[in-house]
Amino acid sequence: QVQLVESGGGLVQAGGSLRLSCAASGRTDSRYAMGWFRQAPGKERELVAGIHWSGTFTQYIDSVKGRFTISRDHAKNTVHLQMTRLKPEDTAVYYCAAAGLLGSIVGGTANYWGQGTQVTVSS
Repeated sequence: QVQLVESGGGLVQAGGSLRLSCAASGRTDSRYAMGWFRQAPGKERELVAGIHWSGTFTQYIDSVKGRFTISRDHAKNTVHLQMTRLKPEDTAVYYCAAAGLLGSIVGGTANYWGQGTQVTVSS
């Protein structure tokens, strides 16, 4: 079992930045791909960014390319999502997820999920 806890959400003005963190505990000795998802009110959950266990490969949805950066720190068992030039349409609950394969992250079938952290971007 892996437990994931997100932090770093909050209220920010459009154009601002936030850094989300996801702390993993439990069976962190396994090699997990990680990802950040988001779900806005009335919308389906969508993948925002994913990162391979090694950290050498990342994937983003088009709407955040050039603005968001996913990274991971194996020593601290954490994954971060640096969000810049935030837009009101980025407002959502952001979830951290872990899976054995990056393909599972991309497909939305992660094995483990965090509880989510709210990000609100005001115009």
